Amino acid sequence: MTLITRLLAPRLLNFFAFLACFVAIAGALYLEHFEGLDPCPLCIFQRVGVIFAGLFFLLATLHNPGAVGQRVYAVLAGIGAIGGGAVAARHIWLQGLPPEDVPACGPALDYMMDVFPFLEVMSMVLTGSGECAKIDWLFLGISLPMWSLLVAIGLTGVALFQLLRRHA
Repeated sequence: MTLITRLLAPRLLNFFAFLACFVAIAGALYLEHFEGLDPCPLCIFQRVGVIFAGLFFLLATLHNPGAVGQRVYAVLAGIGAIGGGAVAARHIWLQGLPPEDVPACGPALDYMMDVFPFLEVMSMVLTGSGECAKIDWLFLGISLPMWSLLVAIGLTGVALFQLLRRHA
């Protein structure tokens, strides 16, 4: 068995995808707790997508099912990755708006969850607010939502590969 074949084995690939999710969330938590970058509601929803995908990549690693199970886990992980990526794309769009078109800042997510019904909270968060349009941090010239979108694209790619591959 070649090295590439071993690295692309379903269980190992699921583990690497889980590890990518873990590193992404660890990085976000580091920036929040040690660098003082409080996440906006859109950032929190992006984290939920990565955590959701990571959970299913981890379950696929631990369970190591056959072809059908691998595909089920891949679809579920892909849903999380695509959801997080869609929120990241919305976030990037908000950051690209001219200052006069940026929506006003809204209440904190925990307040909204306490006061409003869930679907209204979802609508308010996805509409975005002024705090979501602010670019607080760059790494290699790329903002956090752009990094989040890149992670989501990578995770979606792994999920699609696992979904469409030939399983032994």
